[in-house]
Amino acid sequence: MTHTPHTPRTRPLTAFAQLHHQAAPLLLPNAWDHASAAALAAQGFPAVGTTSLGVAAAAGLPDGAAATADATLALARRLGRGSFLFTVDAEGGFSDDPAEVAGLARELYDAGAAGINLEDGHPDGTLAPVELHAAKIAAVKAAVPALFVNARTDAHWLGRQEEDTASSRLARYEQAGADGVFVPGLSDPEGIAALTATLLVPLNILYTPTGPTLAELAALGVRRVSLGSLLYRAALTAAVTCATAIRDGRPADLAALSYAEVQALGASDGTARGSG
Repeated sequence: MTHTPHTPRTRPLTAFAQLHHQAAPLLLPNAWDHASAAALAAQGFPAVGTTSLGVAAAAGLPDGAAATADATLALARRLGRGSFLFTVDAEGGFSDDPAEVAGLARELYDAGAAGINLEDGHPDGTLAPVELHAAKIAAVKAAVPALFVNARTDAHWLGRQEEDTASSRLARYEQAGADGVFVPGLSDPEGIAALTATLLVPLNILYTPTGPTLAELAALGVRRVSLGSLLYRAALTAAVTCATAIRDGRPADLAALSYAEVQALGASDGTARGSG
């Protein structure tokens, strides 16, 4: 009997995938360690992402340079002990070998991850060959069909969106099996609307304080809104602000969780799988 591959419209939806097809877009806050992820989940967020910048900076390593594979996998294993859905920012898969990327994806899934973010941008400002990135996506979906692959193009992020580079790349990534696509750096309402009109899979946009509101993004057809490294950078800013205020004799008006509340975040040993 001939097997008919699932298209983006017919592929069975996991619990995490279903969050991309609700009345409102999935607002995905990005954590950098177990405590930040658990604290966000405790506030009712249905899923949590990781931020590659936060993971890299916390380990004293550069972001986007394929230097944090071990730290990323270790974090996924810690998050997998919780009871919340989570997806992992894995840069470009930490390899240009699709088989190695698929192997990492399998490990992340086995750790409990519901999804993976794969980006096509390089630190030097170039974009990976579109066929190479598509091959990574296809390899991951073949190895771990239930893992939600969010295919990111950095065409806008890197200022390389000429000649519809972003839209043509996203179309190829959809064909390769991506469950969703992500275009950081795109905040123009007309550009967003143009993409959502042609996509078969959910569009993920990076929230920016100066860009469209959540309600406006929803009206444009966006199905997932990520906070990226914003929370990590805000946390660093708050820590430095508090310390310098105390040093300089200024009021340190910063609300903080209690010792017991933070201690409780590490006590969770839930076993719910992230794959739904």
